[in-house]
Amino acid sequence: MDPERPHMRILIVETQESLGALWQRALQRRGASVWLAHGHSEAEELIQQGDFDVIVLDVIIDGGSALALADLASFRLPSCRVVFVTDTTFFSDGTIFNYFANAAALLSTSTPTDDLVALVEHHAAADGRA
Repeated sequence: MDPERPHMRILIVETQESLGALWQRALQRRGASVWLAHGHSEAEELIQQGDFDVIVLDVIIDGGSALALADLASFRLPSCRVVFVTDTTFFSDGTIFNYFANAAALLSTSTPTDDLVALVEHHAAADGRA
């Protein structure tokens, strides 16, 4: 990562703590500042207060709606991209891209961590941060 450029600011919203922590560590190793939320209310507060380049957002989260969070991010952080992840077939037909202009990708939670990191870096770079 170029030390002259601002680093990536990433929010991960993942109910499975170990999976979220795995992604967090991998992104931190690449120089990103990473916040990890395990439920809706925690993520909502971070979106209201933060300035993120990319949000990695599990489609199924505890205590609320990931779709409402993506909508909030679209309003609050218009340049922020959302990488949706899921372990279900929900939105597997690609319709999520019809509903959310900020949707950058839809991945399986079983996607290799290096691939997820590369995708996040790509979308953060599109905003000029990585």
